[in-house]
Amino acid sequence: MSSNAATGTSNTPSEVMLGLVLMFVSVLLSPIIDIFSKLAITTVPSAQITAARFGVQALCMLPIVLWRHNLTDITWKQSFFHAIRGAIITVSMISFVTTLKYMAVADAIAIFFVEPIILTILSSIFLKEKIGWRRYTACGVGFFGAILIIQPSFQEVGYVALLPVVSAICIAISAMMNRALAQREDPWVMQFHMGLWGLLICAILLYLGQGSGSDVLDPVIPDTRAWLYLLGVGVSAAIAGIFGVYAYRSAPASTLAPLQYFEIVSATAFAWLVFGDFPDALKWLGIFIIMGSGFYIIWRERRFASKPVSDTSEETRAP
Repeated sequence: MSSNAATGTSNTPSEVMLGLVLMFVSVLLSPIIDIFSKLAITTVPSAQITAARFGVQALCMLPIVLWRHNLTDITWKQSFFHAIRGAIITVSMISFVTTLKYMAVADAIAIFFVEPIILTILSSIFLKEKIGWRRYTACGVGFFGAILIIQPSFQEVGYVALLPVVSAICIAISAMMNRALAQREDPWVMQFHMGLWGLLICAILLYLGQGSGSDVLDPVIPDTRAWLYLLGVGVSAAIAGIFGVYAYRSAPASTLAPLQYFEIVSATAFAWLVFGDFPDALKWLGIFIIMGSGFYIIWRERRFASKPVSDTSEETRAP
């Protein structure tokens, strides 16, 4: 269900075009977060990289949030939901950043893009949206594509290859929460709360992990180069995040969804330029299968969202 559909409003053509441009910029910038994370993960634990991302993001948002709102008017009444959302995003980010220590950026992102498929399944379970057999079949095909990427990676790095799936599940859960929050929360406030709660949760995890020797939880003092990488993670995440939030306020989710798959292409390009990584033929096959199943699911959602409520000849769901 797009947020505009939920509120009974529609977007003008100019708003939709703006949303498409904003989403394109967001998915173009998003892999830069992962490039900086992979550069930092060689010397900095993944929870600390995630904390830096959230901390810089919150600092970037704070002046704008204070300019737009009084400090006492930053929707603290929604803090419980933001805390849950922050915890879910934290698990997702730590899982994905940990993956980058062992896997190529493009491979990890390609596996992560089972997220729209997972979101479809979770929506049918928790939001009671009726999903027909064609979309369930597309979900199965998409997971088969993911296996084509995971299987050789699993042989190389073991269970770490499953962490992008964990990340995707968390993001899908967060996306369902965003549907409820996005239309009654200011985008800057949403990003600020996510950074604030994510930083707090990461700080607790790092405190508990001190001296453990864990590559995930044991904090270190970064050198100058690592500090620059951490700054790059936070700034690029803040910019990409706010572009994405405003994109979803300008255009329906079903219209923007296909653009998300461009991130696989941009991630492959950035990873090849920085690390020399390039997927082999089998992994490209898996990537195209995931993309194909995702596009089909999006097409089916758009098709049935545009049908009258009385048309139930094949399969129905709440638009």
